[in-house]
Amino acid sequence: MPNYYVDKLSAERLRACYDLAPPRTKAYLEAEIEFVLQKTSPSMTILELGCGYGRVLRCLLHRAREVFGIDTSLPSLRMATNFLGRKKSLHLFAMNAAHLGFRDRTFDLTICIQNGISAFGADQRAVFTEATRVTRQAGTVLFSSYSDRFWEERLKWFEIQAEHGLIGEIDHHLTGHGVIVCKDGFRATTMNAESFRSLAAFLKLTPTIIEVDGSSLFCEVVVP
Repeated sequence: MPNYYVDKLSAERLRACYDLAPPRTKAYLEAEIEFVLQKTSPSMTILELGCGYGRVLRCLLHRAREVFGIDTSLPSLRMATNFLGRKKSLHLFAMNAAHLGFRDRTFDLTICIQNGISAFGADQRAVFTEATRVTRQAGTVLFSSYSDRFWEERLKWFEIQAEHGLIGEIDHHLTGHGVIVCKDGFRATTMNAESFRSLAAFLKLTPTIIEVDGSSLFCEVVVP
């Protein structure tokens, strides 16, 4: 299936999903960003995989020396340029997270949050490997997905998106156990702690798994 987030859910439509989020979901989104910000310092060079229209980058710009964002959606990147403005410390690229065009050991912190590793539709091992490759020794890689405890709120949020025509009608017969299926072919999956550990083990790494706010599951790896 083509990447839904590129073909149907980018730029203004993607932003609408966040604007329509109910209060508990907005608290989840804010908690994710706050957790990431705790890992930053003013001297850092940071990369975000799947930056979209710049929702997270906007918060990072004032917390780091340089910020890089990549996405495969050109409309989202154009919107990010307008949303964030042109700044010397900001660098945006059209790029696939599974095939990063950066040199080894370039970034102090590499992040892929809001379940991006599931949403990309790319080889997850390749995404994890590339994120680790471009992160400096002793630097940090952060991935996040949804906590199991957030299932009901997550489903409610997707139902709101469907009601507004941003995604297809949800197929409740096929939806469950962390997977949301829409009748137009859209399928949203998640990662659990074992999935993250398996990806890290492929690179002989031991991750730290942290649940944040009862809504996010973070996988943190310090690059050896």
